[in-house]
Amino acid sequence: MRALIFDRPGEIRVDDLPTPQPGPGEAVIEVGAASVCASDLRVYRGEKYAKPGVVPGHEFAGRIVAVGEGVTDLRLGDGVAVYPIIACGGCDFCRRGLRNRCTSRRTLGYDANGGLAEQVLLPAPLVAQGHAVKLAEGADWGRAALTEPTACVLNSLESCRFRAGVSVAILSAGPMGLLHVLLARALGAGEIIVAEPVDVRRDAALAIGASRVCSGDPDELRAVVDDATAGNGCDIVVVSVGLNGLTETALQVAGRQSSVNLFAGFPPESSALVDVNDLHYREVSLTGTQNATPDQFRRTAALLPTLDAVDRIVSHRFALSEADQAYTSRDDAAVLKTAVLPDG
Repeated sequence: MRALIFDRPGEIRVDDLPTPQPGPGEAVIEVGAASVCASDLRVYRGEKYAKPGVVPGHEFAGRIVAVGEGVTDLRLGDGVAVYPIIACGGCDFCRRGLRNRCTSRRTLGYDANGGLAEQVLLPAPLVAQGHAVKLAEGADWGRAALTEPTACVLNSLESCRFRAGVSVAILSAGPMGLLHVLLARALGAGEIIVAEPVDVRRDAALAIGASRVCSGDPDELRAVVDDATAGNGCDIVVVSVGLNGLTETALQVAGRQSSVNLFAGFPPESSALVDVNDLHYREVSLTGTQNATPDQFRRTAALLPTLDAVDRIVSHRFALSEADQAYTSRDDAAVLKTAVLPDG
């Protein structure tokens, strides 16, 4: 079968690999669509680790084409979106349902072969834990492949104590920032303010639900937030791109008893200067989120069929034989999220 292979930072290639065969408890999915995440790009740039020789891709969906002995919950032909975490099932986090925080977790696309391939082997623990989430008949593969990143956004908003009518500021309108806009609007946010220097991305944010946009200059952002919130600051501020200086900017536009979430991963050795008294007296919660729980993933899979605007997040699609272009094209700021589809 054909697959994209990560050899080392800066080196990826499309090549042939053996077609996976399921052992006991395992299943094989034929990939209908996969999308490329900013984390995949960070691996490609050498900013994040992945196993050399691994097939990347942790955002994918498709159809079950083979099952191993003992698999009873999945049948041939089932459409599934894959929660890509292989959890131990026994640590304290797993027992609490927080498998995204499993102390010995492994993740498809980093530690084991992921979705940028014709087929993917789903390991037995992943299958047994119900991480191949069934989809309705006729599900759109491209939309279903966005279950994982959208679930991460749901985790972000819920960790910020999201409630209907809150004001939200989102720093950066890259693909994940745009997913924050879309989901916050769908869940009933009030003002949604987006700071983004690229005009194409500002336009995209307005098209899917932002109420105000600005260039990202800190002074301009503060003025827009003050106008939108009568000087109170935003209830939720999300930093959706890992750039130095944005944490400080986020805290400046956060209101009293607000939540600031560092959603993005930052380059190694990044730091921020935080006025701890300011956090204390204004009762600001500064947090970070990564991945999503299985429950959030399942709820997102149920929600996505109603979110037609999510299809606009993917701006460019490539055949698997051109999967490397799904990475290199992202150097163009006009390119939003990229997806990889089967050849033909």
